[in-house]
Parts: sequence; C-alpha cells; structure tokens
Amino acid sequence: MRPNIIKVGFLRGGLEIKQFMRQRESVVFTLLFPVMLLFIFGSVFKGELAPGVTFSQYFVAGMIASGLVNTGFQQLAIMIPIERDFGTLKRLRGTPVSPISYFIGKTIVVFAAMIVQIAMLIGFGAALFDLNLPTTFDKWFRFTWLILLGSACSTILGIAFSSVPKNGRGASAVVSPIVIILQFFSGVFFVFTTLPFWMQQFAAIFPLKWLTQGMRSVFLPEDFATQEVAGNWEISRIALVLIVWTILGTLLALKTFRWSNK
Repeated sequence: MRPNIIKVGFLRGGLEIKQFMRQRESVVFTLLFPVMLLFIFGSVFKGELAPGVTFSQYFVAGMIASGLVNTGFQQLAIMIPIERDFGTLKRLRGTPVSPISYFIGKTIVVFAAMIVQIAMLIGFGAALFDLNLPTTFDKWFRFTWLILLGSACSTILGIAFSSVPKNGRGASAVVSPIVIILQFFSGVFFVFTTLPFWMQQFAAIFPLKWLTQGMRSVFLPEDFATQEVAGNWEISRIALVLIVWTILGTLLALKTFRWSNK
C-alpha cells in the first residue's frame, strides 16, 4: 500500500529541520548572517533617506526580501546537488515513497527557517534601528501574501536551478555569486533609484527586485512610494511578477530536474 504522500511529506519535513539544525555552518549562514549584515550596515549608515526614513529601515525591508531568496533559492540550489551526489535522490527514486513527499519536506524546512530569520530581522530592526512595524490590517495582509508567494517562488526556482550545477562541490560557486549580484542590483544594499538605469532594468526582470519593493511598501511610510521608479508601490505588478516566476519555475523544474548525475 502506497504511503500517504502528505503525511510522509510532513514527516520528512521534521527530519529535514533536524538535519538542518545539526549543520552549524548552514544555521549560522542562513539565520544569523542577515542579522550580522543588518547590524554592520545599520551601524555604518545612519543618515536619513527621506523625512522619518533611515537607511537602516530601508535596509531591513531589503534584507527580509533577500532572506526569502537565501533560504529558498540559494539553500535548495546548493543542497539538492549535494544530496544528488550522495545518492540520496537516486535511493529515494527507488522507494515506494512519492518524490512529492521529498519536495514537501524541503518546502517545510525552507519555510521554517524563513519564519525564524524574518522574526529575528524584525525584532532586531525594531529594537536597535527603530523599524516601523505595520499598523494596519492591509499592510499585515500584504506582508503575509508577500511571504507566502515569495517563499513559494523562491523555493520552486531553487528546485529548478538545482539542475544547473554539475555536482555538489561546485554548487556554491555557481549559485552564491548569482544571489549576491541580484542583491546589489535589486536595491538590497543600496537605494534602488540611485543605481544606474541599466541595472534597474536588469533587476526588474527578476523577482528579488519586486520582493524588496513589496517589503518597502510594508515597512516604510506611504509617502516614500514617491521615491520609487514608478512613483508608487506597484503592488499589482509585484504580485503578477511573482506569480509568473512561480509558474515558470514550476515548468522548468518539471522539465529539467534530475534525480542523479547520470
């Protein structure tokens, strides 16, 4: 009798979380590194970008969006090739357990790490850098669907991109530079509108730029929207871009995902 796909997926999710917590390097890089960056950048850049908006507040919004990409796209695009090298995926393919359960487990560990990281960034930002938390239901609702849609988009793109590295040893060298470049181009480390025009146009192709803009719409005052390229938050376009990339990532994952290196 075939095991229940959903039940096995949640059981595997618990196992994935235990394995993640045992990897100290991954825990530090995934959960603590964004907080350390916030502390460094927030301590160095203390000026105001607009009345009532400091660089630290701007940076927290970008780091929350970037965290979705780090824990979803980057982590999966690196870890799946490593597991492929170890033969984990090949052995899984030979069991009666559905591969869908494997992906459910990966989604659970990504979402759990994401929640912890976001809570740490918000708490740290509010305590030390006067981060303004949302005060209306609309903003909290927007924050919720940005987290859900952003994590889904990031996770499925990480699974799709995991077929690009030829092996686990080279996965980090392939994936990490892409994420770092997109962070610089997407307004995580710098104010987006101060970047060269060609950088803005290039970044607008990818979901990270829209995630950072969406998070700014949650944590920054409404009048700061005039500082954006379009002069407003473009909420509908943010949702559309994330949905399109999620669908595209799903199609790519179904077509290109490999269970072994052969």
